[in-house]
Amino acid sequence: MSLREQFRGTGIAIVTPFLEDGTIDWEAYKKLIHFWVENKVEYLVVLGTTGESATIHGDEKQAVFSFVKNEVAGRLPLVAGIGGNDTAEVTEGFKKFNLEGYSAILSVSPYYNKPNQEGLFQHYKALDAATPLPIIMYNVPGRTGMNVSADTTIRIARECKNIFATKEASGNFDQVNQIIKYKPAEFMVISGDDPITLPMIAAGAEGLISVVANAYPKEYAEMVRLCMDGKFAEAQQLHYKYTDIIASMFTEGSPSGVKAFLSEMGLCKNTFRMPVWPISDKHMEKIRELMRGVK
Repeated sequence: MSLREQFRGTGIAIVTPFLEDGTIDWEAYKKLIHFWVENKVEYLVVLGTTGESATIHGDEKQAVFSFVKNEVAGRLPLVAGIGGNDTAEVTEGFKKFNLEGYSAILSVSPYYNKPNQEGLFQHYKALDAATPLPIIMYNVPGRTGMNVSADTTIRIARECKNIFATKEASGNFDQVNQIIKYKPAEFMVISGDDPITLPMIAAGAEGLISVVANAYPKEYAEMVRLCMDGKFAEAQQLHYKYTDIIASMFTEGSPSGVKAFLSEMGLCKNTFRMPVWPISDKHMEKIRELMRGVK
């Protein structure tokens, strides 16, 4: 199966469930994986931002990669989240992690350092030279503090042949249009924003790496498939059904919001690693109200 066939449609940036003592809840993880697979999303992204990757390191990170691979057992393609703001550390991670069973790597653009556009290009050029797997770059300036411009994204797409896609979460439609218009034909643009996935696909994006699909995989993946088939009138019904739910997942931060939904569904505990913190009781009541409205 080609990369485009594997990664068209809906991927989930999956959460990492924890017990109250902060250790990984492997039983809940197993339950979640089967929930996602059975509801027919196209692929899973392991230890992205939503998976609280900033607080999972070393041997524990490898344990997560291996556990998910074993539980999925080839039923879905897998993407490993390996990114950071130290280029050398990221490339070292490419060497040390056993990524057997994974089809690609998702690598977020460097955060906090705020490199200029040439620095961003050189970072991805170094990753391109070192990677054992195809790479999805990830532009999320709301978290990283620095936008990967359309020009830089297109330059990466043209010059870094192991980077086959971008998860684009700038929210800037002028930028999205420029990337889609001028990118190489084989380079994929994937939405990184649940709320604007429908119009991004209408503009030429080829799917979504989703947060909301952690909790609502079946219908949200169906919404994306309808969009991909050009059935936008039908897709709009599902898009607007989940508009308020999506907004509520980000009101007090992510993954705090989506884990609130999952805990109410009995799929995992509402627990995190600091500095991530649960949502307020007031917002939890709002979420319960929204959940009752979509049953």
